[in-house]
Amino acid sequence: MPDETYEQLLKKALEKAKARTTGERFELPVAEIAPQGSQTMLRNFSQVAAAFRREEKHLLKYLAKELAAPAHIEGGRAFFQGALQQRVLQQKLEGYVKEYVLCRECGKPDTKLAREGSITILKCEACGARSPVKRIKG
Repeated sequence: MPDETYEQLLKKALEKAKARTTGERFELPVAEIAPQGSQTMLRNFSQVAAAFRREEKHLLKYLAKELAAPAHIEGGRAFFQGALQQRVLQQKLEGYVKEYVLCRECGKPDTKLAREGSITILKCEACGARSPVKRIKG
């Protein structure tokens, strides 16, 4: 048995534990916006949708409804009518994640949306939970 003190062994154990648990593995992307005349462009729209593992059309429909602004996708970027603040757009992305990405049971992002009849279900691939989500009208 090596001649290590309790403190040295504890320090080694804590370092190993920290290496394995690097915190949240899901990070909400930061909305990168730029004004484009009378529109606001979300430059990293495709990357945001990919981070959420959601279809771009679904995310765009949600954002357009929540922001009450017509929108379209062009070249991996989303364009919204009117001048939008980055803070507001970021809050709407957080709302989308809460409603359509994170599992309501375990809180993990390992989910997918599936249609069952006329209902859309959020299925968690981590814990197996299933919960209905609000339909985006429009």
